[in-house]
Amino acid sequence: MKLTKHLMILALVIFAFSACKTTRTVERIDPKETIDLSGRWNDTDARLVAEEMVKDALARPWRTRFETQNNKPPRIIVGTIVNRSSEHIASETFINDIERELLNTGLVKLAQGKDFREEVRKERGDQQEFASPETTKRWKKELGADYMLQGTINSIVDQFNKQKTVTYQIDLKLTDLENNDISWIGQKKIKKYIEN
Repeated sequence: MKLTKHLMILALVIFAFSACKTTRTVERIDPKETIDLSGRWNDTDARLVAEEMVKDALARPWRTRFETQNNKPPRIIVGTIVNRSSEHIASETFINDIERELLNTGLVKLAQGKDFREEVRKERGDQQEFASPETTKRWKKELGADYMLQGTINSIVDQFNKQKTVTYQIDLKLTDLENNDISWIGQKKIKKYIEN
């Protein structure tokens, strides 16, 4: 009787554990494939906005005007892009998408951002003491940026019962660092409908 009771408890425990077991499958997919699971800002949004806004910015008259006056491509530094949306958005990944798009066009030069620039300067300082003289990189050879790109990410949420729309508005401004003139303003909106 005791053995039967123990076997029955053991069978129930095994059944309980097997019922709780979940299966998970993982599949590698093309990073450019759009998959929208939550309806929130995602990697596809960041990539598409970066591609479209950089294309628009570089097609405007400021770039050709600069090249004509200076006989060289403009040098841009990407500054802060502030997330003011209703959700967490990793601004750094969006900034990286913008920098990649800018550089890969071949139409502009890209200056290193503030945080990474400090690391480069530290390395240059270390070279002064530890590297051979013929390979040491010299001080005061950095090139200043001509323009700074900055912006914001905002969102508007409209919800009723199980339906919701989220509109993301990305505003970017390109500022001439010499005179503070705004050379370009770009805006991109993405609207998502979510039904639970």
